[in-house]
Amino acid sequence: MMNTTTPNLPQAVPSAASDEDDSKTWSVQAVQGLLDMPLLDLLHKAQSIHRLHWPQGDIELATLLSVKTGGCAENCGYCPQSLAFDTGVKAGKLMDKAQVLDAARSARDAGATRFCMGAAWRAPNARDLEKMTDIIAAVKDLGLQTCATLGMLQAGQARQLKDAGLDYYNHNLDTAPDYYDQVVTTRSYQDRLDTLSHVRAAGIKVCCGGIIGMGEAPMHRAALIAQLANLSPYPESVPINHLVRVPGTPLAASADIDPLDFVRVIAAARITMPRARVRLSAGREQLGEAVQALCFLAGANSIFYGDKLLVTGNPDADRDMQLLRRLGLKPLHTQMRAHEKAADA
Repeated sequence: MMNTTTPNLPQAVPSAASDEDDSKTWSVQAVQGLLDMPLLDLLHKAQSIHRLHWPQGDIELATLLSVKTGGCAENCGYCPQSLAFDTGVKAGKLMDKAQVLDAARSARDAGATRFCMGAAWRAPNARDLEKMTDIIAAVKDLGLQTCATLGMLQAGQARQLKDAGLDYYNHNLDTAPDYYDQVVTTRSYQDRLDTLSHVRAAGIKVCCGGIIGMGEAPMHRAALIAQLANLSPYPESVPINHLVRVPGTPLAASADIDPLDFVRVIAAARITMPRARVRLSAGREQLGEAVQALCFLAGANSIFYGDKLLVTGNPDADRDMQLLRRLGLKPLHTQMRAHEKAADA
């Protein structure tokens, strides 16, 4: 009989080893100092901290499903799901629970340990939230960690999600506070922080990161990392996205960034948030395998896994597994199974 409880994840929490960077307050200037380091020195520092806190060296596999696509009232300049932009993405209804469960089972069978559900809402209404809590509880029963990104939340809504068994809530800060209004104007930075506060107060783990390549200056990248690192506590999961330039969105014409600058941001995230899962998220297709390998060296230890992220492309599962094998990296589910065999012996 299939185990319908959330599995014990022995490598999902980092080592108890201490490090001075784990609790320090980071100024923007201090993070900028990291980004300005010679690259090999920066990678050495990041890898040293990574090995201290994550001695097993596993890579978490997370799958993201768009359970409600398009029709969002926000005007985030990177997002093809906004009503404000003509991107060819049509508004859809919330998926049926059975459809979501089919996708979750497939993700689990392919090796994912966390299943993330995204809905293109400014904020969920009462009826939709009730449906989502039912879906979350059912996905949890499959033995997967659950994550959702549903827009802004009030305190009571966060508690409802917690009661349903939600493990993580994703709500990205996107960029630096003083660059935010260049990306979105339909909500404020404080709105973002308020939702994160409600999530944390409800006892849900926080998944929060940002997007690199939206025309921001290097200091804005430093300010984003500082903002994340200074959250109390900092997020358990930190997705770092490379902008996917979707035709029809205002940011589609954004200039390319140096791929090594993206690697530097990954390293800064690892150094400033040593116990967090730092996730390579959107844009891995553009980065290529060599840059992804450098990101793992810089301390990334989670990836979004599957052929699509909401409505944009992603390297497929077979290619991801091949890359991890070539790099000698073990997915978290492999580590879990080894642990379970040792426990049964």
